[in-house]
Amino acid sequence: MVIFLGLLALLAWPIFDATTALLIAIAALLLVIHGRRRELKKLLVWLRDPRLETIPDADGAWEDVYTQLARSFKTQRQQANTLSAALQRFQQAGAAVPDGLVILDEHDAIQWCNPAAEAHFGIDLRRDAGHQITYLVRSPSFVLYLSAENHPEPLILRLSRDIDRPEALAVQLVPFGDRDRLLISHDVARIEAVERVRRDFVANVSHELRTPLTVIIGFSETVLDNEELPPSIRRPLGMVMDQAGRMQRLVDDLLALSRLESDDNPLPDETVDAPSLVHRIHEDALALSADRHRVVLAVRSSARLRGSSDELRSAFQNLVTNAIRYTPAGGEIHVSWTDDGEKAIFEVRDTGIGIASQHLNRLTERFYRVDRSRSRETGGTGLGLAIVKHVATRHGARLDIASQVGVGSRFSIVFPSARVIHTADQEVVSGA
Repeated sequence: MVIFLGLLALLAWPIFDATTALLIAIAALLLVIHGRRRELKKLLVWLRDPRLETIPDADGAWEDVYTQLARSFKTQRQQANTLSAALQRFQQAGAAVPDGLVILDEHDAIQWCNPAAEAHFGIDLRRDAGHQITYLVRSPSFVLYLSAENHPEPLILRLSRDIDRPEALAVQLVPFGDRDRLLISHDVARIEAVERVRRDFVANVSHELRTPLTVIIGFSETVLDNEELPPSIRRPLGMVMDQAGRMQRLVDDLLALSRLESDDNPLPDETVDAPSLVHRIHEDALALSADRHRVVLAVRSSARLRGSSDELRSAFQNLVTNAIRYTPAGGEIHVSWTDDGEKAIFEVRDTGIGIASQHLNRLTERFYRVDRSRSRETGGTGLGLAIVKHVATRHGARLDIASQVGVGSRFSIVFPSARVIHTADQEVVSGA
Protein backbone atom coordinates (compact mmCIF):
# COMPACT_ATOMS: atom_id res chain seq x y z
CA MET A 1 0.00 0.00 0.00
CA VAL A 2 2.80 2.45 0.83
CA ILE A 3 4.46 1.67 -2.55
CA PHE A 4 1.14 2.33 -4.35
CA LEU A 5 0.77 5.72 -2.67
CA GLY A 6 4.35 6.61 -3.61
CA LEU A 7 3.71 5.80 -7.27
CA LEU A 8 0.46 7.81 -7.21
CA ALA A 9 2.34 10.86 -5.90
CA LEU A 10 5.03 10.49 -8.57
CA LEU A 11 2.38 10.32 -11.34
CA ALA A 12 0.60 13.43 -10.00
CA TRP A 13 3.80 15.44 -9.79
CA PRO A 14 4.25 16.03 -13.59
CA ILE A 15 0.53 16.76 -14.04
CA PHE A 16 0.20 19.05 -11.04
CA ASP A 17 2.82 20.77 -8.98
CA ALA A 18 4.79 19.16 -6.14
CA THR A 19 2.54 20.57 -3.43
CA THR A 20 -0.60 19.13 -4.99
CA ALA A 21 1.05 15.74 -5.43
CA LEU A 22 2.06 15.75 -1.75
CA LEU A 23 -1.48 16.68 -0.64
CA ILE A 24 -2.92 13.86 -2.75
CA ALA A 25 -0.46 11.39 -1.14
CA ILE A 26 -1.32 12.65 2.35
CA ALA A 27 -5.05 12.37 1.73
CA ALA A 28 -4.67 8.84 0.39
CA LEU A 29 -2.55 7.86 3.41
CA LEU A 30 -5.16 9.28 5.82
CA LEU A 31 -7.83 7.18 4.13
CA VAL A 32 -5.68 4.08 4.57
CA ILE A 33 -5.04 4.90 8.24
CA HIS A 34 -8.75 5.46 8.81
CA GLY A 35 -9.52 2.07 7.27
CA ARG A 36 -6.93 0.34 9.44
CA ARG A 37 -8.24 2.13 12.54
CA ARG A 38 -11.77 0.98 11.75
CA GLU A 39 -10.61 -2.63 11.36
CA LEU A 40 -8.67 -2.41 14.63
CA LYS A 41 -11.76 -1.10 16.39
CA LYS A 42 -13.81 -4.02 15.04
CA LEU A 43 -11.07 -6.39 16.28
CA LEU A 44 -11.05 -4.84 19.75
CA VAL A 45 -14.86 -5.07 20.00
CA TRP A 46 -14.75 -8.73 18.98
CA LEU A 47 -11.93 -9.56 21.43
CA ARG A 48 -14.13 -8.38 24.31
CA ASP A 49 -16.44 -11.34 23.54
CA PRO A 50 -14.53 -13.62 21.16
CA ARG A 51 -16.97 -16.07 19.64
CA LEU A 52 -16.66 -17.87 16.35
CA GLU A 53 -20.29 -16.93 15.47
CA THR A 54 -19.58 -13.18 15.68
CA ILE A 55 -16.18 -12.98 13.97
CA PRO A 56 -16.11 -9.83 11.72
CA ASP A 57 -16.11 -9.99 7.93
CA ALA A 58 -12.97 -8.62 6.26
CA ASP A 59 -10.89 -8.89 3.13
CA GLY A 60 -7.24 -8.83 2.24
CA ALA A 61 -4.72 -9.15 5.04
CA TRP A 62 -7.43 -8.63 7.67
CA GLU A 63 -9.23 -11.72 6.44
CA ASP A 64 -6.04 -13.72 7.03
CA VAL A 65 -5.76 -12.21 10.53
CA TYR A 66 -9.33 -13.17 11.48
CA THR A 67 -8.91 -16.63 9.99
CA GLN A 68 -5.79 -17.27 12.10
CA LEU A 69 -7.48 -15.88 15.20
CA ALA A 70 -10.48 -18.12 14.61
CA ARG A 71 -8.26 -21.20 14.35
CA SER A 72 -6.35 -20.27 17.51
CA PHE A 73 -9.57 -19.55 19.40
CA LYS A 74 -11.08 -22.86 18.30
CA THR A 75 -7.97 -24.77 19.43
CA GLN A 76 -7.93 -22.92 22.74
CA ARG A 77 -11.60 -23.67 23.36
CA GLN A 78 -11.05 -27.36 22.63
CA GLN A 79 -8.14 -27.45 25.07
CA ALA A 80 -10.19 -25.64 27.71
CA ASN A 81 -13.02 -28.14 27.26
CA THR A 82 -10.57 -31.02 27.59
CA LEU A 83 -9.05 -29.54 30.76
CA SER A 84 -12.50 -28.83 32.18
CA ALA A 85 -13.59 -32.42 31.53
CA ALA A 86 -10.39 -33.75 33.11
CA LEU A 87 -10.87 -31.53 36.16
CA GLN A 88 -14.46 -32.67 36.46
CA ARG A 89 -13.41 -36.33 36.28
CA PHE A 90 -10.71 -35.68 38.91
CA GLN A 91 -13.24 -34.05 41.23
CA GLN A 92 -15.71 -36.90 40.69
CA ALA A 93 -12.99 -39.47 41.41
CA GLY A 94 -11.88 -37.51 44.48
CA ALA A 95 -15.45 -37.37 45.74
CA ALA A 96 -15.74 -41.15 45.40
CA VAL A 97 -12.56 -41.83 47.42
CA PRO A 98 -13.42 -42.76 51.04
CA ASP A 99 -10.19 -41.15 52.31
CA GLY A 100 -9.93 -37.40 52.74
CA LEU A 101 -7.97 -35.47 50.10
CA VAL A 102 -6.88 -31.85 50.56
CA ILE A 103 -4.69 -29.93 48.10
CA LEU A 104 -2.59 -27.34 49.94
CA ASP A 105 -0.37 -24.68 48.44
CA GLU A 106 3.14 -23.90 49.66
CA HIS A 107 1.65 -21.78 52.47
CA ASP A 108 -0.70 -24.61 53.61
CA ALA A 109 -3.73 -22.77 52.22
CA ILE A 110 -6.63 -24.97 51.09
CA GLN A 111 -6.98 -25.13 47.30
CA TRP A 112 -9.43 -28.01 47.01
CA CYS A 113 -10.75 -30.91 49.06
CA ASN A 114 -13.17 -33.79 48.64
CA PRO A 115 -16.30 -34.45 50.76
CA ALA A 116 -14.48 -36.97 52.97
CA ALA A 117 -11.89 -34.33 53.92
CA GLU A 118 -14.70 -31.86 54.65
CA ALA A 119 -16.14 -34.38 57.10
CA HIS A 120 -12.75 -35.26 58.63
CA PHE A 121 -11.51 -31.70 59.22
CA GLY A 122 -14.74 -29.73 59.34
CA ILE A 123 -13.94 -27.88 56.09
CA ASP A 124 -16.48 -26.00 53.98
CA LEU A 125 -14.69 -25.62 50.65
CA ARG A 126 -16.78 -22.63 49.49
CA ARG A 127 -16.05 -20.82 52.73
CA ASP A 128 -12.53 -22.02 53.55
CA ALA A 129 -10.81 -22.12 50.13
CA GLY A 130 -7.70 -19.96 50.33
CA HIS A 131 -7.49 -20.16 54.14
CA GLN A 132 -4.71 -22.04 55.95
CA ILE A 133 -5.78 -25.45 57.17
CA THR A 134 -4.14 -24.78 60.55
CA TYR A 135 -6.96 -22.28 61.22
CA LEU A 136 -9.33 -25.25 61.27
CA VAL A 137 -7.05 -27.97 62.70
CA ARG A 138 -5.21 -26.40 65.63
CA SER A 139 -3.49 -29.51 67.00
CA PRO A 140 0.18 -28.67 67.85
CA SER A 141 1.34 -32.05 66.55
CA PHE A 142 -0.43 -31.37 63.24
CA VAL A 143 1.18 -27.94 62.91
CA LEU A 144 4.62 -29.44 63.57
CA TYR A 145 3.92 -32.22 61.08
CA LEU A 146 3.06 -29.71 58.33
CA SER A 147 6.21 -27.68 58.99
CA ALA A 148 8.54 -30.72 58.86
CA GLU A 149 10.62 -31.23 55.72
CA ASN A 150 10.08 -34.99 55.45
CA HIS A 151 6.98 -37.03 56.20
CA PRO A 152 8.00 -40.70 56.02
CA GLU A 153 5.35 -41.87 58.51
CA PRO A 154 1.67 -40.91 58.90
CA LEU A 155 0.62 -38.80 61.87
CA ILE A 156 -2.12 -40.14 64.12
CA LEU A 157 -4.25 -37.10 64.82
CA ARG A 158 -6.59 -37.18 67.82
CA LEU A 159 -9.66 -35.00 67.32
CA SER A 160 -12.34 -33.77 69.68
CA ARG A 161 -15.23 -36.10 70.28
CA ASP A 162 -17.84 -34.98 67.76
CA ILE A 163 -20.60 -37.21 66.47
CA ASP A 164 -20.04 -35.89 62.95
CA ARG A 165 -16.23 -36.27 62.91
CA PRO A 166 -13.93 -39.25 63.50
CA GLU A 167 -12.03 -39.53 66.78
CA ALA A 168 -8.71 -40.48 65.18
CA LEU A 169 -7.20 -39.83 61.77
CA ALA A 170 -4.04 -41.09 60.12
CA VAL A 171 -2.80 -38.18 58.00
CA GLN A 172 -0.03 -38.30 55.40
CA LEU A 173 1.45 -35.37 53.48
CA VAL A 174 2.92 -35.99 50.01
CA PRO A 175 4.31 -33.58 47.36
CA PHE A 176 1.81 -32.65 44.64
CA GLY A 177 2.51 -30.65 41.48
CA ASP A 178 5.25 -28.02 41.52
CA ARG A 179 4.87 -26.60 45.02
CA ASP A 180 1.52 -27.92 46.20
CA ARG A 181 1.07 -30.77 48.65
CA LEU A 182 -1.62 -33.41 48.99
CA LEU A 183 -2.91 -34.15 52.50
CA ILE A 184 -4.45 -37.61 52.77
CA SER A 185 -6.56 -38.53 55.80
CA HIS A 186 -7.88 -41.93 56.82
CA ASP A 187 -10.33 -42.66 59.63
CA VAL A 188 -8.58 -45.15 61.94
CA ALA A 189 -10.96 -44.93 64.90
CA ARG A 190 -12.62 -48.23 64.06
CA ILE A 191 -9.27 -49.91 63.40
CA GLU A 192 -7.98 -48.64 66.72
CA ALA A 193 -11.09 -49.97 68.47
CA VAL A 194 -10.46 -53.44 67.00
CA GLU A 195 -6.79 -53.15 67.94
CA ARG A 196 -7.74 -52.28 71.53
CA VAL A 197 -9.94 -55.35 71.70
CA ARG A 198 -7.07 -57.48 70.43
CA ARG A 199 -4.60 -55.98 72.91
CA ASP A 200 -7.00 -56.40 75.81
CA PHE A 201 -7.65 -60.02 74.83
CA VAL A 202 -3.94 -60.84 74.58
CA ALA A 203 -3.19 -59.06 77.85
CA ASN A 204 -6.02 -60.81 79.71
CA VAL A 205 -5.16 -64.26 78.38
CA SER A 206 -1.46 -63.74 79.10
CA HIS A 207 -2.23 -62.58 82.62
CA GLU A 208 -4.46 -65.59 83.26
CA LEU A 209 -1.72 -67.94 82.00
CA ARG A 210 0.88 -66.67 84.46
CA THR A 211 -0.62 -68.35 87.52
CA PRO A 212 -0.95 -71.91 86.11
CA LEU A 213 2.52 -71.64 84.53
CA THR A 214 4.00 -70.54 87.84
CA VAL A 215 2.33 -73.52 89.57
CA ILE A 216 3.57 -75.96 86.90
CA ILE A 217 7.14 -74.66 87.09
CA GLY A 218 7.10 -74.59 90.89
CA PHE A 219 5.84 -78.15 91.31
CA SER A 220 8.17 -79.42 88.56
CA GLU A 221 11.18 -77.88 90.32
CA THR A 222 10.08 -79.44 93.62
CA VAL A 223 9.78 -82.89 92.07
CA LEU A 224 13.08 -82.56 90.18
CA ASP A 225 14.86 -81.69 93.45
CA ASN A 226 14.14 -85.24 94.61
CA GLU A 227 17.41 -87.09 94.02
CA GLU A 228 15.61 -90.47 94.08
CA LEU A 229 13.47 -89.56 91.08
CA PRO A 230 13.81 -92.25 88.38
CA PRO A 231 15.42 -91.18 85.08
CA SER A 232 12.28 -92.26 83.21
CA ILE A 233 10.37 -89.49 85.03
CA ARG A 234 13.17 -86.92 85.37
CA ARG A 235 13.72 -86.58 81.63
CA PRO A 236 10.07 -85.90 80.55
CA LEU A 237 9.61 -83.70 83.60
CA GLY A 238 12.65 -81.70 82.55
CA MET A 239 11.07 -81.25 79.12
CA VAL A 240 7.89 -80.02 80.82
CA MET A 241 10.00 -77.51 82.75
CA ASP A 242 11.71 -76.28 79.59
CA GLN A 243 8.45 -75.79 77.69
CA ALA A 244 6.74 -74.18 80.66
CA GLY A 245 9.69 -71.80 80.98
CA ARG A 246 9.44 -70.98 77.28
CA MET A 247 5.71 -70.30 77.65
CA GLN A 248 6.40 -68.10 80.64
CA ARG A 249 8.91 -66.04 78.64
CA LEU A 250 6.33 -65.74 75.87
CA VAL A 251 3.69 -64.56 78.33
CA ASP A 252 6.11 -62.04 79.84
CA ASP A 253 6.91 -60.66 76.37
CA LEU A 254 3.21 -60.46 75.44
CA LEU A 255 2.47 -58.55 78.64
CA ALA A 256 5.44 -56.25 77.97
CA LEU A 257 4.10 -55.50 74.48
CA SER A 258 0.62 -54.85 75.87
CA ARG A 259 2.04 -52.34 78.33
CA LEU A 260 4.04 -50.60 75.60
CA GLU A 261 0.96 -50.35 73.34
CA SER A 262 -1.44 -49.22 76.05
CA ASP A 263 -2.75 -45.65 75.89
CA ASP A 264 -2.89 -45.69 79.70
CA ASN A 265 0.87 -46.16 79.99
CA PRO A 266 2.54 -42.77 79.43
CA LEU A 267 6.30 -42.75 78.97
CA PRO A 268 8.12 -41.86 82.21
CA ASP A 269 10.37 -38.81 82.07
CA GLU A 270 13.31 -40.28 83.96
CA THR A 271 16.96 -39.39 83.56
CA VAL A 272 18.56 -42.65 82.46
CA ASP A 273 22.31 -43.11 83.01
CA ALA A 274 22.85 -44.72 79.62
CA PRO A 275 26.62 -45.42 80.02
CA SER A 276 26.00 -47.32 83.28
CA LEU A 277 23.08 -49.16 81.71
CA VAL A 278 25.23 -50.24 78.75
CA HIS A 279 27.93 -51.48 81.15
CA ARG A 280 25.35 -53.65 82.96
CA ILE A 281 24.08 -54.97 79.63
CA HIS A 282 27.67 -55.90 78.75
CA GLU A 283 28.08 -57.80 82.02
CA ASP A 284 24.85 -59.72 81.37
CA ALA A 285 26.09 -60.51 77.86
CA LEU A 286 29.33 -61.96 79.20
CA ALA A 287 27.35 -64.21 81.56
CA LEU A 288 24.98 -65.34 78.80
CA SER A 289 27.82 -65.99 76.34
CA ALA A 290 29.75 -68.06 78.91
CA ASP A 291 33.07 -67.43 77.09
CA ARG A 292 31.72 -68.75 73.79
CA HIS A 293 32.12 -65.34 72.12
CA ARG A 294 34.32 -62.27 72.29
CA VAL A 295 32.03 -59.54 73.59
CA VAL A 296 33.57 -56.06 73.09
CA LEU A 297 32.23 -52.94 74.79
CA ALA A 298 32.89 -49.37 73.62
CA VAL A 299 31.31 -46.48 75.56
CA ARG A 300 32.42 -43.30 73.81
CA SER A 301 29.86 -40.93 75.28
CA SER A 302 28.64 -39.92 78.73
CA ALA A 303 25.32 -38.69 77.31
CA ARG A 304 22.23 -39.66 79.26
CA LEU A 305 18.67 -40.18 78.05
CA ARG A 306 15.22 -38.97 79.01
CA GLY A 307 12.74 -41.82 79.15
CA SER A 308 12.06 -45.14 80.85
CA SER A 309 14.99 -46.99 82.36
CA ASP A 310 13.11 -50.32 82.40
CA GLU A 311 12.03 -50.05 78.76
CA LEU A 312 15.48 -49.05 77.55
CA ARG A 313 17.09 -51.88 79.47
CA SER A 314 14.60 -54.32 77.89
CA ALA A 315 15.34 -53.02 74.36
CA PHE A 316 19.13 -53.03 74.80
CA GLN A 317 19.00 -56.48 76.41
CA ASN A 318 16.94 -57.92 73.56
CA LEU A 319 19.40 -56.74 70.91
CA VAL A 320 22.44 -58.11 72.76
CA THR A 321 20.69 -61.40 73.58
CA ASN A 322 19.72 -61.90 69.93
CA ALA A 323 23.32 -61.25 68.85
CA ILE A 324 24.58 -63.95 71.25
CA ARG A 325 21.89 -66.44 70.22
CA TYR A 326 22.54 -66.10 66.51
CA THR A 327 26.32 -65.84 66.56
CA PRO A 328 28.21 -69.17 66.44
CA ALA A 329 30.80 -69.91 69.12
CA GLY A 330 34.07 -68.07 68.49
CA GLY A 331 32.32 -65.08 66.89
CA GLU A 332 32.50 -61.46 67.98
CA ILE A 333 29.82 -59.13 69.36
CA HIS A 334 30.45 -55.37 69.62
CA VAL A 335 28.29 -53.25 71.90
CA SER A 336 28.70 -49.45 71.73
CA TRP A 337 27.23 -46.19 73.05
CA THR A 338 28.16 -43.05 71.09
CA ASP A 339 26.86 -39.60 70.16
CA ASP A 340 27.57 -37.07 67.42
CA GLY A 341 26.89 -33.96 69.46
CA GLU A 342 23.14 -34.21 68.83
CA LYS A 343 21.88 -37.75 68.37
CA ALA A 344 22.93 -40.67 70.58
CA ILE A 345 23.32 -44.22 69.26
CA PHE A 346 23.19 -47.63 70.93
CA GLU A 347 24.58 -50.23 68.53
CA VAL A 348 25.10 -53.98 68.54
CA ARG A 349 27.20 -55.61 65.79
CA ASP A 350 27.90 -59.30 65.46
CA THR A 351 29.66 -61.74 63.17
CA GLY A 352 26.72 -64.14 63.24
CA ILE A 353 24.78 -65.98 60.57
CA GLY A 354 23.26 -62.80 59.13
CA ILE A 355 19.81 -62.18 57.68
CA ALA A 356 18.77 -62.17 54.01
CA SER A 357 17.61 -58.80 52.70
CA GLN A 358 14.03 -59.95 51.97
CA HIS A 359 13.45 -60.50 55.70
CA LEU A 360 14.75 -57.16 57.01
CA ASN A 361 11.53 -55.17 56.60
CA ARG A 362 9.52 -57.75 58.57
CA LEU A 363 11.87 -58.45 61.44
CA THR A 364 9.96 -56.24 63.90
CA GLU A 365 6.62 -57.95 63.24
CA ARG A 366 5.21 -60.04 66.07
CA PHE A 367 6.20 -63.73 65.81
CA TYR A 368 7.96 -63.25 62.48
CA ARG A 369 10.77 -65.79 62.19
CA VAL A 370 13.47 -66.04 59.57
CA ASP A 371 14.21 -69.67 60.50
CA ARG A 372 11.55 -71.29 62.67
CA SER A 373 13.60 -74.37 63.51
CA ARG A 374 16.57 -72.30 64.67
CA SER A 375 14.29 -70.02 66.70
CA ARG A 376 12.98 -73.04 68.60
CA GLU A 377 16.54 -74.16 69.29
CA THR A 378 17.57 -70.76 70.66
CA GLY A 379 14.45 -70.37 72.77
CA GLY A 380 13.31 -67.10 71.23
CA THR A 381 9.69 -65.94 71.49
CA GLY A 382 9.58 -64.00 68.22
CA LEU A 383 8.62 -60.83 70.10
CA GLY A 384 12.02 -59.38 71.04
CA LEU A 385 12.45 -57.07 68.05
CA ALA A 386 8.79 -56.02 68.21
CA ILE A 387 9.46 -54.88 71.79
CA VAL A 388 12.62 -53.06 70.67
CA LYS A 389 10.67 -51.28 67.91
CA HIS A 390 7.95 -50.16 70.31
CA VAL A 391 10.45 -48.91 72.88
CA ALA A 392 12.31 -46.97 70.19
CA THR A 393 9.08 -45.44 68.89
CA ARG A 394 7.96 -44.39 72.37
CA HIS A 395 11.31 -42.61 72.83
CA GLY A 396 11.09 -40.89 69.43
CA ALA A 397 14.01 -43.01 68.21
CA ARG A 398 14.42 -45.13 65.10
CA LEU A 399 15.67 -48.69 64.75
CA ASP A 400 18.17 -49.21 61.92
CA ILE A 401 18.93 -52.75 60.76
CA ALA A 402 21.64 -53.88 58.35
CA SER A 403 22.67 -57.47 57.75
CA GLN A 404 24.43 -59.74 55.30
CA VAL A 405 24.15 -63.51 55.24
CA GLY A 406 27.35 -65.16 56.45
CA VAL A 407 28.89 -61.83 57.51
CA GLY A 408 26.81 -60.57 60.41
CA SER A 409 24.25 -57.99 61.48
CA ARG A 410 24.09 -54.48 62.90
CA PHE A 411 21.21 -53.15 64.99
CA SER A 412 21.21 -49.46 65.97
CA ILE A 413 18.78 -47.40 68.03
CA VAL A 414 19.24 -43.74 67.12
CA PHE A 415 17.87 -41.34 69.75
CA PRO A 416 16.93 -37.77 68.70
CA SER A 417 18.53 -34.76 70.34
CA ALA A 418 15.29 -34.06 72.24
CA ARG A 419 15.87 -37.28 74.24
CA VAL A 420 19.62 -36.83 74.79
CA ILE A 421 21.12 -35.09 77.83
CA HIS A 422 24.69 -34.11 77.03
CA THR A 423 27.22 -33.65 79.84
CA ALA A 424 30.27 -31.43 79.93
CA ASP A 425 32.79 -34.27 80.23
CA GLN A 426 32.88 -37.02 77.62
CA GLU A 427 34.45 -40.26 78.72
CA VAL A 428 35.86 -43.04 76.58
CA VAL A 429 35.56 -46.51 78.08
CA SER A 430 36.08 -49.79 76.30
CA GLY A 431 36.49 -53.37 77.30
CA ALA A 432 36.10 -56.95 76.25
